Amino acid sequence: MLRLTRKNPTWGYRRIHGELLVLGIKIAASTVWQILQDAGIDPAPGRTTTTWSTFLHSQADALLSCDFFETTTLNGTRPYVLAIIEHASRRIHVLGATTHPTASWVTQAARNLVMDLDDAGSSVRFLIRDRDGKYPALFDAVLADAGIQVVLSGVRIPRMNAITERRIHNCRRELLDRTLIRNQQHLLHALHEYEHSYNTHRPHQGIANARPLQPLPQPVTDQATLTRLDIRRRQRLDGILNEYHHAA
Repeated sequence: MLRLTRKNPTWGYRRIHGELLVLGIKIAASTVWQILQDAGIDPAPGRTTTTWSTFLHSQADALLSCDFFETTTLNGTRPYVLAIIEHASRRIHVLGATTHPTASWVTQAARNLVMDLDDAGSSVRFLIRDRDGKYPALFDAVLADAGIQVVLSGVRIPRMNAITERRIHNCRRELLDRTLIRNQQHLLHALHEYEHSYNTHRPHQGIANARPLQPLPQPVTDQATLTRLDIRRRQRLDGILNEYHHAA
């Protein structure tokens, strides 16, 4: 007699050509179902499949993503920049730039990020990154201690980190491709100016044309006000970046 228990109801089972092999004896699936029913063992719960898109939409408020990107200075050095972006607010953090992204440097950047998030009262739970060898094991460990789980993107699938990839493209097109960077100090100055403009001035379609660190302004509906608009321009980095504001 076949005897099944709740502790191990399927021990010794193997599927062959639509049938089940139990301790060398072929039996039909319906027989197994009857045995389980007689033993009062419920069927295994169904599995739900979570797609990558579903994960991103459901966890947007708790998501960060990061990536390295490389640029070139006038003296021939090739510094690497580590940048973070918050998915919900589109706020960016430039964690630093270095020509030698050693394990200790990247780990310290992770510590700085955790302190910045703590100061801001952020409730981040996940960080998306690629499988670049520049990330040491301590990078993930520092984030894990802060309650942030690292989620790896697929191999050669940059679309899994599309928000960061788009942000890097914007930084190159709007700043780095239009600026002659003298050295690493000049690079950090330019990146922090870009970060400030990106977070406090630039509207983003992904968040209803709001700015990451500013509330969405009230729409102007008065026709008389629209005809008397006075716009002032503020230049950053000698005109590389331009910000436009209503005159007081």
